[in-house]
Amino acid sequence: MARPLIAIPARFSASASALRYAAEVSARQLIEGVYAAGGEPLVMHPDGSDVTDRLGWADGVLLPGGGDLSGRWSGQGSHPTLYDVDEEQDAFDLAVASFALSQGIPLLSICRGTQVVNVGRGGTLIQDMDSHDSQIKHHRHHVHDVTVEESRLRGIVGQGVEVSCYHHQCIDRLGSDLVVTARSEEGVIEAVEMPSASGFYVGVQWHPEADETSRLIASVVEEARVRRAESGRA
Repeated sequence: MARPLIAIPARFSASASALRYAAEVSARQLIEGVYAAGGEPLVMHPDGSDVTDRLGWADGVLLPGGGDLSGRWSGQGSHPTLYDVDEEQDAFDLAVASFALSQGIPLLSICRGTQVVNVGRGGTLIQDMDSHDSQIKHHRHHVHDVTVEESRLRGIVGQGVEVSCYHHQCIDRLGSDLVVTARSEEGVIEAVEMPSASGFYVGVQWHPEADETSRLIASVVEEARVRRAESGRA
């Protein structure tokens, strides 16, 4: 049986080891996680073309982490702490997320990817956790516990789990049709789902490729395998 094809938008990078010029990259652990789970990871070049044509082959989508999302998309404006902002990257990721959800393509969003989904559905972000609330600190290089509500996510990772995070932004106002499925001890939203979506969708603020919740990656690959079989492409 052929491996299900998992689309992963590349990340623009000003430099990369062994390359002379700017690069497009994807996290090795993420790629290896998809492959180990039986999927075929295919990294996509982010550009302004219509994703309707470009994503027609995808059995699943993994929307990864990366730099900060521009505040223009949520109407919040810029913030001095934002870094690696690229509106071309933003526009592509927003289009990919919207298309995957509208077409029922299995989707797993990670860190920035989950913020993209939230903003794309009309939500907002806390643009810098440190300066927003003295009770909430950034989650860079931060390993902590999260509590998972009754949800699809709980069926995958359990009720309580230790996760690895790297972010200084987080969800503030929730986007339409999204529900919170996990929080940190201080109340930060750590996972969301969209029960009204016609296909699998789980979004997490942490990095499952870096901890024991890597079975999340296996879950989206399995959902993609089912979709591929149902479409007659097995």
